[in-house]
Amino acid sequence: MSQRVTRVSVAEFVVSGEDAGPYGITAGPDGALWFTLVHAGRIGRLTPGGESTSYPLDPASGGPSLITPGPEGDTLWFTEFRGHRIGRITTAGVVDSFALPTPEAGPFGIAAGRDGALWFTEAGAGRIGRITPDGDVTEFPLPLTGAFPSAVTAGPEGDDRLWFTMNQANAIGAIGPAGDVTVHPLPTPGAAPVGITAGGDGALWFVEIGAGQIGRITPDGKIDEFPLPDRAARPHAITAADTADAACWFTEWGANRVGRITPDGRIEEYDLPSPSSEPHGITTGPDGSLWTALETGKIARLTVL
Repeated sequence: MSQRVTRVSVAEFVVSGEDAGPYGITAGPDGALWFTLVHAGRIGRLTPGGESTSYPLDPASGGPSLITPGPEGDTLWFTEFRGHRIGRITTAGVVDSFALPTPEAGPFGIAAGRDGALWFTEAGAGRIGRITPDGDVTEFPLPLTGAFPSAVTAGPEGDDRLWFTMNQANAIGAIGPAGDVTVHPLPTPGAAPVGITAGGDGALWFVEIGAGQIGRITPDGKIDEFPLPDRAARPHAITAADTADAACWFTEWGANRVGRITPDGRIEEYDLPSPSSEPHGITTGPDGSLWTALETGKIARLTVL
């Protein structure tokens, strides 16, 4: 049952027009929040104090989706779902892009691996990709067709694999440094997992947008699922918070809320002040607050009181 025992304050910052589409978000190496503007073809930057700017991509039609800090220390890497490219932006705003070998690859999720490379999903091609900071790309096919691999994250401490969701295959995958893939089917039909993160409890946590549940999988493949009070909430993204209770925070795209779940499955939910704001990506910021991208043109900050 949902409870409200953790109090939060919510502030919203306008960062774009309503049609620009803030989507993915991450904490940058410069102490700011960096986010994608999926419809405007731009990468945005927001300081914890609320000062925002954005940088154009060329062309603007690439559909920048998810974004993550790079291994270089002054860069962020992002996917262009419609442009079939991987992009890189420095904290000074200098942009590079790298075309992918496979046509219509549809890159979506991206995460830094422990091998110094970036790993990404190719939703359109059913592959997992790896790109070095120099731009060398390797692609690994999945053992399932039509899986639509979505978000990806580095494994917990001691696990050198990358973990990813397979939205249309209703499964969680893990890929090793050499490209070997393990598939873990989900117990709930039609779960359609999307976001995934490594939790502070040593497990992977993911959202089931189709089933309205939060999932947890251990590195050895044990799966637990936790239904949301509103099964139609459409959970979309999830991030681990740096807190003593190892909680994860997630967005409820269909319910205009942000939720919080502890390792024992206790769920709390918080309404966002702007109606129908469409929360997508979420990350822990440099200030310890939770920051979420609202597709209607704002970034929201949730601070635990």
